Amino acid sequence: MYFFSQCCTKDPGTITKLNNEVFLGVYPYDQVMFYQGVLCPTCVLVKPARSKHCRVCNVCVHRFDHHCVWVNNCIGAFNTKYFLLYLMTLSAMAADIAVLTIGLLLHLVLQSNLMSAAYVDEEGHQQPVGLFFYLFLTFPRIVFMLGFLMFLFLLLLGYSFFHLYLAVTNQTANEWYKRKSHGCQHCNPSPLQQQSHTSLHNFYSRGTFRNLKEILKPITKNEKKGR
Repeated sequence: MYFFSQCCTKDPGTITKLNNEVFLGVYPYDQVMFYQGVLCPTCVLVKPARSKHCRVCNVCVHRFDHHCVWVNNCIGAFNTKYFLLYLMTLSAMAADIAVLTIGLLLHLVLQSNLMSAAYVDEEGHQQPVGLFFYLFLTFPRIVFMLGFLMFLFLLLLGYSFFHLYLAVTNQTANEWYKRKSHGCQHCNPSPLQQQSHTSLHNFYSRGTFRNLKEILKPITKNEKKGR
């Protein structure tokens, strides 16, 4: 609940006229996706590198990742760590409940001696009990919940690993999507857009350790980027 509440209430890095100059000095412009002097027509502010205007919140956000409908807030520089931890705790919670449910079903199986249970078919022959179908017919809600929990766990785990990958490589979901789609919705066409995928991928990367440190403690001043 703590990480969820932090995601909901923590300022992701809203850019205003008062702090715009500060955010302009945090990241250099890569001249591929982010260009110097580009004005946000809605906020009427010069866009800092790695920022984006959120149409839902109607503000520009520093190091914009995405707008999350789960928490009804943007994910940006100052709450990305809480969002990542929130995903991990959700994954762990789904896994924990799934394990407890499996333990409950296993207890029922052992208590009822279902592993060695059998039934007599129409021809008079003994047949082993189909364990899964027996449990599904006897405890349909529990089995259905277990299947849903396992699906949810895999979904959350995959999403967690995706955002962990973004953190390790110092990318945002917004930047990753733009690289994948070979487009840039807030910058002007440039020959530099023809640079290799590797140079795009590594522009803001400072090494695994420093990338993770940047997520845990977002930089607030201009630092030389190790490339």
